Amino acid sequence: MKTQQLSIFLENKPGALKHAIKALSDANVNIRAMSLADTEDFGILRLIANDNNIAINALQEFGFTVQLTDVVAVEVPDRPGGLYEILSILSQKEINAEYAYAFISRSSDKAVTIFRFTRADEAIELLTEKGVSIIPWERLYSM
Repeated sequence: MKTQQLSIFLENKPGALKHAIKALSDANVNIRAMSLADTEDFGILRLIANDNNIAINALQEFGFTVQLTDVVAVEVPDRPGGLYEILSILSQKEINAEYAYAFISRSSDKAVTIFRFTRADEAIELLTEKGVSIIPWERLYSM
């Protein structure tokens, strides 16, 4: 159960993030989770939105380059060691997490971590076998 995130390429200059968020706001797109990573010249804004098609169109109209990327949303126990347990399961098969970002749902005792795995299908299979909940996109977008 993979889901898709938007990856938006931003110039690393004042106002770039604000303009991307304005494009989404004007299009009535709700951001469920996000991460911003930067280098000296550019940044990558990664986010989970409630409607990818509307978000992509709005961002492209503002001149942003946007990509869809497959990621996996994993429920992680919201307590010390919860993430370590997930990573320990993945290390059994040497599955690498290229990057991750998380958010907390107010209605649950679980955190949600969005992972980009080198071998996503294997990660999903292994985590599921170990009783870890993978969140389908429908549920993720409605959180």
